[in-house]
Amino acid sequence: MAYLTEKLGPAIGFRSAAGEAAVSTNVPAIKTRGVAAGAKVRGKGAHAGTFLYGLPLLGLFFLAWEIAPRLGWLNRIFFPPLSEVLIAWWALLASGVLVEHIGISLQRAAIGFALGVVVAIPLGLLMGRYALFEKVSDLLVQTLRNTSQFALLPVFILLLGIGEESKVAITFYSSVFFLLVNTISGVKSVDPLLIKAARSMGTSDFDLFRKVILPASIPSIVAGARLAVKSSLFAVIGAEMLAAKSGLGFLIQNSQLMMETADMYAGILTLTVIGLTVNYLLVWFERWATAWKGQSESSLI
Repeated sequence: MAYLTEKLGPAIGFRSAAGEAAVSTNVPAIKTRGVAAGAKVRGKGAHAGTFLYGLPLLGLFFLAWEIAPRLGWLNRIFFPPLSEVLIAWWALLASGVLVEHIGISLQRAAIGFALGVVVAIPLGLLMGRYALFEKVSDLLVQTLRNTSQFALLPVFILLLGIGEESKVAITFYSSVFFLLVNTISGVKSVDPLLIKAARSMGTSDFDLFRKVILPASIPSIVAGARLAVKSSLFAVIGAEMLAAKSGLGFLIQNSQLMMETADMYAGILTLTVIGLTVNYLLVWFERWATAWKGQSESSLI
């Protein structure tokens, strides 16, 4: 941890939450910088290699998508070739229809996800740190977490109407528990020696959370965020399919009903691209937020 390294590094060596030994005073600084830089370069190379290695298989998948309908292996009416889907996607984009639906869906998902972050991370920090608080609140949390968000969608519609409120509510409900459970797990995985070391220096509870527990929990929180983002997108698309006149979910459902299958697959591909983009942004954020570890351990998946 950067905070404890500054305070205790000159005197002792200790282990961080990630299990990495901090550098003690008998190790030359130049050597330490070289090792950290080498680890960072290797981490970046590994991530680039993972992405590049996956491209051939993805290319084969798209090639099969193009060929199978043309050879009659799949019904072209229900599964058009990729080239036709891309033409339909470009037409939707050029007309502005696709951009409008994307903006509406992303706004709903972003508001619900942001509310999930505001609620789940502080609550997870408290539940992970204070055992009594977790014992009191865990049963209610587990009861709500194991209730399907889609089963509750009619309840949200009855209580909040068919407007934006019900869609934001289902998105919030879908994301909050992934963030909460992973935040609790991250807090509990913090090395107790770090907490004891901070306590020995008279660190207040607020500074303990801000400078020790939260930074050490970032990898677990980001992992939860990646799951929460995906769940948020799924929830908002499901809600738009059932009760909406706008958004990507409405576009996909309406295209299916009108037998405009190329438009339908164009909407699905758009969702995939959005999901991948957000996932990579969260991976980048994790690497940036955990730069103090000296290397990147996050996955691109």
